[in-house]
Amino acid sequence: MANKRELKKSINYVVGDLFQECIVLKVIKKADNAKVDEVLTDILDVQNEFLARANHAEPGNVKGHYRKLYSDFGDAVEAIIGKMQAM
Repeated sequence: MANKRELKKSINYVVGDLFQECIVLKVIKKADNAKVDEVLTDILDVQNEFLARANHAEPGNVKGHYRKLYSDFGDAVEAIIGKMQAM
């Protein structure tokens, strides 16, 4: 990413797509509402966590901070996708 603004836009874009897919599961596949609501909450928690982490880089280790952020975000997205597939 070139800057924090683009990073935050990318996080919001990915989270928005996950949220939309979860709503589609709820409406079309008639998935269990409690499970869908739990996943939606997880998605919003991931968004809040990673936007906060993107705003506050560790002083002295900026590159390492963002590398870890990308890695952790990918892992969190994969975990949410796994939960969505299990519904």
